[in-house]
Amino acid sequence: MSEQRKKLVEVQDLTVKFGSKRHPFTAVDRVSFHIFQGETFGLVGESGSGKTTIGRSIIRIHPTAGGKILYGGRQINGRISRQLDQEVTQKIQMIFQDPMSSLNERAKVDYIVSEGLYSRGHHLPEKERQEKVAKALSDVGLLPEFASRFPHEFSGGQRQRIGIARALIMEPDFIIADEPISALDVSIRAQVLNLLSQLQKERGLTYLFIAHDLSVVRFICDRIAVIQKGKIVELAESEELFAHPFHPYTQALLSAIPQPDPIGERNKKLLVYDPDCHHYGPENQPSWQEVCPGHFVLASQEELERYRGQL
Repeated sequence: MSEQRKKLVEVQDLTVKFGSKRHPFTAVDRVSFHIFQGETFGLVGESGSGKTTIGRSIIRIHPTAGGKILYGGRQINGRISRQLDQEVTQKIQMIFQDPMSSLNERAKVDYIVSEGLYSRGHHLPEKERQEKVAKALSDVGLLPEFASRFPHEFSGGQRQRIGIARALIMEPDFIIADEPISALDVSIRAQVLNLLSQLQKERGLTYLFIAHDLSVVRFICDRIAVIQKGKIVELAESEELFAHPFHPYTQALLSAIPQPDPIGERNKKLLVYDPDCHHYGPENQPSWQEVCPGHFVLASQEELERYRGQL
């Protein structure tokens, strides 16, 4: 990746905690990364690793306990002005994991898709609002007349398209896609992924794509960060990560990817990552290291030298 590309989102030493002050739980522990404008950045990890928490912190759903989140060079976490908060609401949108629970069952699609327009502080003329809704639905492959229906009248894939239309109508620059296909049938997943790729090309969108399936993020993402227990353990361009996975946790995730070949699936070696097996001395603690240009890993100096020897 060229260093001259514009960084749209920067996350610096982000820490997010839940629970009480006396008994806090650290969900995200000093995470740092950046996302270039126009790229798709993948965040991959098992359930409970903190990847969704990071996405919700960027969009200001979860408060942060430390660190900075910058959007276009301006800090957007913590206390910010009302004007900047409204700008963030419009420029950053989120596609949620469950296409049914994220939609209001009692509201028609027309209201669901256009609800965000009212957060801008002014009401559009009814004709203009309806035109925007019709265009947003058309852009995701749905008929404009679907606006008069309720969410339960649609399939899972169609409901997820409604969720995408709800995000697109705000004309955002940055979209956080939180496992947008995990609740869908396999036959529908490719359609949604192709739709996201098409919209990115047409509108110049930037994505943070959150998932637990490495085979999916390899298809759609430019760079991938692997997160485990609130810490990012490896980050690299997609093909580089698949060609040279260094961290044992990344290797374990890759070994779990199903293979279409029955013989290969039967004979593959499944790796299990046990963090308790790694003992670090006080002078050999793991830190964020660059193994090769653009490929970073959380490793001790001894592990870093071993990784470089594998290249």
